[in-house]
Amino acid sequence: MNKIAVIGSGTMGNGIAHTFAQFGFSVTLIDIRTEALTKALQTISKNLDRQIAKSILTETDKAAILSRISTLDNLSNGVSDADFIIEAATESEDLKLRIFKEISEAAKSHAILATNTSSISITKIASVTKIPGKVIGMHFMNPVPVMKLVEVIAGFNTSDETVEKVMELAGKIDKVPVKVNDYPGFIANRILIPMINEAIYSLFEGVAGVQEIDTVMKLGMAHPMGPLQLADFIGLDVCLAILQVLFEGFKNPKYAPCPLLVNMVNAGHLGIKSGSGFYNYSNGTKDLKVAGNFI
Repeated sequence: MNKIAVIGSGTMGNGIAHTFAQFGFSVTLIDIRTEALTKALQTISKNLDRQIAKSILTETDKAAILSRISTLDNLSNGVSDADFIIEAATESEDLKLRIFKEISEAAKSHAILATNTSSISITKIASVTKIPGKVIGMHFMNPVPVMKLVEVIAGFNTSDETVEKVMELAGKIDKVPVKVNDYPGFIANRILIPMINEAIYSLFEGVAGVQEIDTVMKLGMAHPMGPLQLADFIGLDVCLAILQVLFEGFKNPKYAPCPLLVNMVNAGHLGIKSGSGFYNYSNGTKDLKVAGNFI
């Protein structure tokens, strides 16, 4: 698998493209918005500069990596000659089903179709394709060039051969693949997102403030980032979407999204991406100030 197609040029998509290109793969980054592709290449360039500053890469490495990334704004054309296709679009079931139906028609017969979904059923995504045995979940962590873990999720019909190839591919880009089964939230988000939701409930119920909750988890539990800051980093809209998948999948009230989270998303306070969440990011991410009174 030498030719990689990445669908979606947002935070996860550009990180995945960066990583594959860094390890010698030819990458086509696909997005229907040309301005998003321009922004993605700028982001990749900046992230490569950070690696250069840390002596991980050289300027020569950067030039070679960027030369291996091409962009396209047409989905069918972008995937037509790829050996491995990974979708990293918005966490929307309807959108992912539409994308997989289209790429199933356009992809080579031997191509593996992967999704970076963090919670949506691989089996359901595979059901709209002609090749369910070649559909698999490959859930990267953010930031992709840094984080080692990749959850590899086998759908009900995913073949053993597909799983083996994706596990091997993850190793070639210096990741540690962990195989899990296809149930809502898989492992990472089935555990993480309810914890974040509980932290939001603790704030909502007045148990403690934003900084107090995050400080307890950082200093008491050795978490590098508190759950409310992490929610801002992930995106409050993404946290809500994953909770909705968990709630719908398990029909268990313990996964019900906190009303505060719902209100914040509806009001457009999505975290870093909107400039405000539990913290205010008007001065960037280094100077954290609590965004307001949430009670």
